[in-house]
Amino acid sequence: MEHIDPEHHDGTSDATPGGEVDKRRPGELFFAAFLLIASLFLLWSAYGIENPFGPNGFSSPRSIPLATTAVMVFSSALVLLKTARLPLDRAETIAKDILPPVVLVFAMFLVLYGIVLRPLGFLPTSALFLIAAIKILAKRNWVWTLTVSLGSLVVIWLIFRIVFSVLMPAGIVPEAEFIQFFRGLSNGGAEQ
Repeated sequence: MEHIDPEHHDGTSDATPGGEVDKRRPGELFFAAFLLIASLFLLWSAYGIENPFGPNGFSSPRSIPLATTAVMVFSSALVLLKTARLPLDRAETIAKDILPPVVLVFAMFLVLYGIVLRPLGFLPTSALFLIAAIKILAKRNWVWTLTVSLGSLVVIWLIFRIVFSVLMPAGIVPEAEFIQFFRGLSNGGAEQ
């Protein structure tokens, strides 16, 4: 377990979203402004929904999206005003407390996972992701890391691919041949 910094944390979870009640965390004002801008864009998009069957009224296709996004704009504006009034918590930094490097690394891992999933396939892409993730987070030796990650991958693959028949990108691994081999074993090796 990493050393707990007593200046920032007492070792318990932060049950109050946003840290201290009377202070603004780094990046919080930017995020509140982003929510307001996104809500305004969604409101504008909802207003653009036209009724092809007649005039736009209370029962038109855009009425519910307009009402919902109007509530979003109102709520996000209140959050932005409340957040802007709070003093900035100078004891915290974005890089250490809000968005540490490990979070950025895993965001990059997820983007890479999405990019290489189709060409490589589910099994090799997931194996690479799990091995890297477990090695970084657990900081254990390679035998333990490979055992846990590949063992987990086999269990996940068996449950989703065999039990639930979820189709996953095959990629470079001949998954269909594996499945047919196991089905042949379960049928007593009978050939058709």
